[in-house]
Amino acid sequence: MKKIVLLLFMFSLNMYPQVGGESIYNFLNLTGSARQAALGGNVLTLLDDVNQPVWNPSTINQELDHKVGVNYLNFLGDINYVSVSYAFMPNRHIGTFHLGVNYLNYGTFIGADEEGIETGSFQAYDLEISTGYAYNFHRSDFFIGTNVKLINSVIENYSSFGVGADIGLLYYNEYNPFMASVVVRNIGYQITAYDAIREKLPLQISLGASYQLENVPLKWHFTIDNLQRWKIAVPNPSNTTSDFDGNETNEDISFLNNAIRHFTLGAELFPESVFNIRMGYNFRRASELSLNDTRTFAGFTAGFGINFKKFSFNYAYTKYHPASNSSTFSLQINLN
Repeated sequence: MKKIVLLLFMFSLNMYPQVGGESIYNFLNLTGSARQAALGGNVLTLLDDVNQPVWNPSTINQELDHKVGVNYLNFLGDINYVSVSYAFMPNRHIGTFHLGVNYLNYGTFIGADEEGIETGSFQAYDLEISTGYAYNFHRSDFFIGTNVKLINSVIENYSSFGVGADIGLLYYNEYNPFMASVVVRNIGYQITAYDAIREKLPLQISLGASYQLENVPLKWHFTIDNLQRWKIAVPNPSNTTSDFDGNETNEDISFLNNAIRHFTLGAELFPESVFNIRMGYNFRRASELSLNDTRTFAGFTAGFGINFKKFSFNYAYTKYHPASNSSTFSLQINLN
């Protein structure tokens, strides 16, 4: 039983395309919004999406008042990820608050002892509940926001609790086609550990920007992530070479190869129309999930959105590997 639980625990730490294996609660960096996923998965500057403040609290604004977002991600290995977001503004003097719930269910597993005898089934899940608020500096185009979140993770009869926070700074002027933001995510502490050893939260520092072209209905999104750690590339075992004597040489990752893995690009066609088309490219995902002599199309994302007066529907398709991909569905409802 302990071996099965340990393997599941290690899987939950390393399955996401980030600086993995060194922190806990890595589901916090998993994208639940279909619009964000279609644009590469790391966009920070979506002001009209009620799901965006989960990633960047400085985007909380009064236009999100009484909007609800419901998202479903059919992730790898039949893992299900559900998230709900809601924003409300008590009055204009107080401002707008944001609430978010993220739930990742790994499914049901069959436990066994050291001799292989089944001991029954058990479940594993991760849960995050967050609340956020943003403030506009007086007579300026700068906004600062913060999220405070409670985190719970359960694997069989092992559980862990933690607290975290996000801080974001946004530059936005409604008359300017350019906006930019910097976000520090997952500052926090693991209050109770699975066992005796406490682990760090998956701290992530990102810089993002967007630009709306003047005469073309196209909006570009650009993100640099994992600024807290420059060297994020690791050699791919499938790229190991050997000579006639059987001596193996690991992949040599250049400065440029490592640098490009920090970048994510996204493009949104007809961003203000009833129907939107979106595409993205995550350079790190493409590099880490590539195969020799095989075109995997890993890193590519695509999707669309349909917008009506009271609700909008968004879909995203994310390519990981020739044998696996994921779909994200989002529904945003205006309760006003």
